Amino acid sequence: MELLSIGIIKEGKIPIDRRVPIIPEHAAHFLGENPKAHFVAQNSDIRAIQDSEYKEAGIPVATSVEDCDVLMGVKEVPIDQLIPNKTYFFFSHTIKKQPYNRDLLRAVLEKNIRLIDYELLTNEHGQRIVAFGRYAGIVGAYNGMLTYGKRYRLFDLRPANECFDLADLTTEYSKVKLPPIKIAVTGGGRVAKGSIEVLLGMGIRQVTPAEYLEKDYEEPIFTQLNSRDYHIHREGKDFQREEFYQYPEQFASDFKKFAKTTDLLIAGAFWDPKAPVLFTPKEATEPGFKIKVVADVTCDIEGSIPSTLRPSTIEDPIYDYNPESHEEKPALSDEANLTVMAVDNLPCELPRDASKDFGQELISHVLPNLFNGDPDGMIQRATIAEGGQLTKRFQYLQDYVDGKE
Repeated sequence: MELLSIGIIKEGKIPIDRRVPIIPEHAAHFLGENPKAHFVAQNSDIRAIQDSEYKEAGIPVATSVEDCDVLMGVKEVPIDQLIPNKTYFFFSHTIKKQPYNRDLLRAVLEKNIRLIDYELLTNEHGQRIVAFGRYAGIVGAYNGMLTYGKRYRLFDLRPANECFDLADLTTEYSKVKLPPIKIAVTGGGRVAKGSIEVLLGMGIRQVTPAEYLEKDYEEPIFTQLNSRDYHIHREGKDFQREEFYQYPEQFASDFKKFAKTTDLLIAGAFWDPKAPVLFTPKEATEPGFKIKVVADVTCDIEGSIPSTLRPSTIEDPIYDYNPESHEEKPALSDEANLTVMAVDNLPCELPRDASKDFGQELISHVLPNLFNGDPDGMIQRATIAEGGQLTKRFQYLQDYVDGKE
């Protein structure tokens, strides 16, 4: 094949995102193994990776990337910055018919753009290949701990976004001095694993869900809760993982027993709107409900956690939730409130490390498919639009594009 030119675009979405899909060392490594590839980094004064770092790695930096064949960013590209007739990779946030991105998908079709969504890049088993979940979990757990320390005036940690990278962040761990509290982490994917990485790094011991419920400890401990730990079948049947994911509406929440003994909740589990909520506003007002700090890494608004009323921001990461009135209150304003951390772009707080991990997966498992004919159909499966039309797999978005729903 002829030379394929890949442009690393400047992020244009507001609020700004400092991550990149491919870091300089990855681009240089890929070029060494793929002589048909060519990279160009668009000038950017907001990236965590400086233009000079790309130049030092031998990657040219230019004001425009309109001559490139493939353009790669992270977040949605502003409509006025979309270049017609190009192939784009970015997180489009359109496949769930998100109303705020309807016009973006319309513009993609009108401009004859081939749109490939990172979220849809999967292997033959349907498992995602590239994601920022680990860093969402890392920063989410760290922010949860920061919030707990602030609420109870136990310790002060530097905000994650003020740390240079993950190594710098870990130097803060030694400041964490906790009483014998119990911490629950929900989920079993990248997010939960990232959160557990932080808790173990802070020297907090992990126990089983049964031990968590049954025993008292003289030290802080945490447990990881998978779906089977806090759901029961409505008809009393045994929990079957496959059935739960296929028919979540047939299950009820059994989380109350954990809410009675949990001080800090770190929520990292995927939630299906047909599944039961973790707890209700009414349950949060009951005397036995113990949770006072919620780090909602998933940040599903009106989702499984009623206290997550809105996303918070890196600059203003926490707010209080009054379970009696189901209203937001000023952060740390009343002991009866729950304090919520619901930043919805957590990996942005450690952009260098998050970009490095993401880019490694991209050059190892995705980019080769641009040069070898995509033998497993990975890129085709992730293609939402091509040739001015929705691809077959995403025809269900046509009514969304047409404004009929």
